[in-house]
Amino acid sequence: MASELDRIIDQVSKDKGIDKKILIDALETAMLNAAKKKLGAHRDIEARYNPDLGEVELFEFKVVVEQVQDSDTEISLEEARKTDPGVEVGDSLGKKIPLEIFGRISAQTARQVILQKVREAEREMLYNLYKDQKGELVHGSVQRFEKNGDIIVNLGKGEAILPVKEQIPRETYRIGDRVRAFIYDVDKNAKGPIVKLSRARPEMLKKLFELEVPEIYDGVVEIKGAAREPGGRAKIAVYSRDIDVDPVGACVGMKGSRVQAVVHELRGEKIDIVPYSPDIATWVCNALAPAEISKVIIDEREHAIEVIVPDNQLSLAIGKKGQNVRLASKLVGWKIEIHGETEAEDSLQRAKARLEKIEGVGDVMARSLLNIGIYSPQEILEWDAESLAQATQMGLKKAQKLQELARKHLETESAETEAPEESAGMAAGENAEDLERKDGLPKSGGIVAEETPVSVESSGEKV
Repeated sequence: MASELDRIIDQVSKDKGIDKKILIDALETAMLNAAKKKLGAHRDIEARYNPDLGEVELFEFKVVVEQVQDSDTEISLEEARKTDPGVEVGDSLGKKIPLEIFGRISAQTARQVILQKVREAEREMLYNLYKDQKGELVHGSVQRFEKNGDIIVNLGKGEAILPVKEQIPRETYRIGDRVRAFIYDVDKNAKGPIVKLSRARPEMLKKLFELEVPEIYDGVVEIKGAAREPGGRAKIAVYSRDIDVDPVGACVGMKGSRVQAVVHELRGEKIDIVPYSPDIATWVCNALAPAEISKVIIDEREHAIEVIVPDNQLSLAIGKKGQNVRLASKLVGWKIEIHGETEAEDSLQRAKARLEKIEGVGDVMARSLLNIGIYSPQEILEWDAESLAQATQMGLKKAQKLQELARKHLETESAETEAPEESAGMAAGENAEDLERKDGLPKSGGIVAEETPVSVESSGEKV
């Protein structure tokens, strides 16, 4: 008949899915630690589980000697032969230690070690189970709530954590509610649950569409990007490998059934499905839909895009609190700035006027510089001469000359800014009569300096 301890080991092994050998090793280690704590760490003690007796037996080993010098590790030949008549000097003799000498405290120590081993085994089993499921969706139920707002989710064979920052804002749960989430990390060294879940990441959106849209699962339609503001709005870019398959239509489904299933799972989060294009300008226009786009200016060096829209489309393109342009920027991975046509034209004219102040830069040259994204004399110097010559098709020597003139213009502007103003102001210690005698101006008068307009040739040939 199986002992009580043996039945407990079998039960724990079945309930927790832990190998019996691991539990027996934990028992032996626990009892060995308790024995060494009680008798001394230097003692030669072994622990062995006896399934017939249903207990862990402890044996202390001592070396047989003629004359004992250390009673903790040695035993005399005469004393040893009382236990084993055939023993000789130099042999190691084991003697069973009665468990009663450990008392209650040692038993509690053993229990703690056993529990720790069980937890370690559970964590190892959970890690092995979920380490290959990173990046997948899982189902679970709400088990409990932490004080900081984190949710502990029961996955059936272990626990996972849904941190508060990975939850959808304003989404509420109760104990026992079903949860579908995305595994974004499996951390073997974590102190708490090692499986970490998210419902707020863009990957959650991608996986939901993969479940709902067979064309995505089969690889006919590819998700090129996704951006979310959880609980508010999301954008997802899709591309079809088959010209006969409409990627947007496939994701929307018959009467919107597919996209609505995703919206329902995300608690009403609005989703814009955007057709992807390898042409960045087209992709940006698609991402900002339904706003109409007048012009797209691309700055490859700064990885930035300026979008010009009709004045009546400005608020639509930007979106409520900037949400539309913010999501579009995340989706395409470029910085996006949006301006109305009137504002853009005013800004363009001011930039053109700044460029035309450079000696030899006329209307044609200024427009050529504006077309490649140069809006100020300083930006001319930020280009290397070869790239500038290639972009404007003006030739290397003219590009170098233009940069030299731009540098001189900036030096002149800097000198004028730093020079003391020779105005009609009154110097310290001078009275009005002294000032009048020095410059011949009436003490009540003044001069307003006005810039004389300078006519600049528009051909730009002077550069």
